[in-house]
Amino acid sequence: MKILTWNVNGLRAILGKGFAEFLAESDADVVCVQEIKARPEQVSHDFEGYHAEWNSAERPGYSGTLTLSRKKPLSVRAGIGNSEHDSEGRVLTTEFAGFYVVNVYVPNSGRELARLDYRVTRWGPAFREFLKGLEKSKPVVFCGDMNVAHREIDLARPRENTGTAGFTSGERQDFTELLDSGFVDSFREVEPAGGHYTWWSYRAGARERNIGWRIDYVGFSECLRGTLSKAFILPDVGGSDHCPAGAVFR
Repeated sequence: MKILTWNVNGLRAILGKGFAEFLAESDADVVCVQEIKARPEQVSHDFEGYHAEWNSAERPGYSGTLTLSRKKPLSVRAGIGNSEHDSEGRVLTTEFAGFYVVNVYVPNSGRELARLDYRVTRWGPAFREFLKGLEKSKPVVFCGDMNVAHREIDLARPRENTGTAGFTSGERQDFTELLDSGFVDSFREVEPAGGHYTWWSYRAGARERNIGWRIDYVGFSECLRGTLSKAFILPDVGGSDHCPAGAVFR
């Protein structure tokens, strides 16, 4: 099974930048899309060949997740069952025969770290608890924009960005705790080197110079480790300030 994740920074915008063509050529079984900024009735595209499951934010034009799958999910769940966290459309779970796929768009800590406390002390533990609850039934694959560069090799300029949103000690520790609870970072499972990123600022030609951050992940339950056959990033796919990332499981 091939699973892709992509923060498209606006679904309606990306549909005009080749998203349909990318989807058709991707050969993906499941595509998890974040920051869709739209409701289903605002999008006329039918995503031919895929079942579409939506979790749009209550606030118009903001956040939201969409999961596209070739097979119809056995079940679909929007949110994590916690009203504090579920109004922004950030988590969408689809169940398949072998595992759950959790599409996630983790909150950004924001300018001046205004949401850092919420992000680290409330969101992170609640999301981790949700994943571990699912895992009691079957393995879990989570994928999406985690809004954190976990290690120094996950961004081009770690020293200059230490303490900024996405690279604070609290955010990094939260991701460490998620992995330590029984999950694997698929890309780091196959690629130990730096220089591989999934997000670049629109400023100063950052993408062309590859001054980026790896903040988009496919993670999975440790029991699936032997089934991982490939993990990858697609930096040449344009249309968003993020690029797709993915993994293939046998």
